[in-house]
Amino acid sequence: MSDPQNKIEDELAGTEQPFVQHLMELRDRLVKIMVAIGIAAAVLALYPGPGQLYDLLAAPLVAHLPKGATLIATSVISPFMVPLKILLMAAFLIALPVVLYQLWAFIAPGLYSHEKKLVLPLVVSSTLLFFVGVGFCYFFVFGQVFKFIQGFAPKSITAAPDIEAYLSFVLTMFLAFGLAFEVPIAVVVLARMGLVSVQKLKEFRGYFVVLAFIIAAIVTPPDVVSQLALAIPMCLLYEVGIWAAQIFIKHTQAPDAEAGTEPS
Repeated sequence: MSDPQNKIEDELAGTEQPFVQHLMELRDRLVKIMVAIGIAAAVLALYPGPGQLYDLLAAPLVAHLPKGATLIATSVISPFMVPLKILLMAAFLIALPVVLYQLWAFIAPGLYSHEKKLVLPLVVSSTLLFFVGVGFCYFFVFGQVFKFIQGFAPKSITAAPDIEAYLSFVLTMFLAFGLAFEVPIAVVVLARMGLVSVQKLKEFRGYFVVLAFIIAAIVTPPDVVSQLALAIPMCLLYEVGIWAAQIFIKHTQAPDAEAGTEPS
């Protein structure tokens, strides 16, 4: 007869080794992610450089400042820290495909084939939608917002925004528009998980329009252009999400679920 104590140790050894291997794999993939971000940061530091990156980020505001006006730094270390933060943020965004690939490669082996059909398209599409939202904010919304604000500024005031305050404003707006453009992903996930039916989502259209305008009024400056620029795309993307949810539900069913729907 085998010793019960040895049997317990064997069972523990059998479960411990895969767990350790998973930790080692996670460590290796995190190292690859950090290396990718580091390489991107080093390249950006050489060209175009942290200062030029901030100039690029500030260009929509500077274009609408009075002639001769510039941004100011009210803190001693702001001229160093603010461009450095932008450098690291830009490096992360450039390395994002590598980050997502490493995360996908880590979790993919534990997923069923029908789950892979759901997760991978959602990861790719959510990333693209976030970038589209950020680009839409930078290239269209910022120009309209700053034009509106400067149009209301009294002639006796010379605008000189602080660079840290501007960075905080930009990040808030980027996050708001990036997340707003994730509406289709949220709709697809809710429908695919069975939390809400597609029919219920269609019936919720009118309420969502009101909700979209409320959110836009809260997160954007108090001008009509920026509020419409956020609310209208959210409403359109909600419709896209309903359409995409029907496709995802049809093509990402588990094999046993598909077999269960076939007539006997």
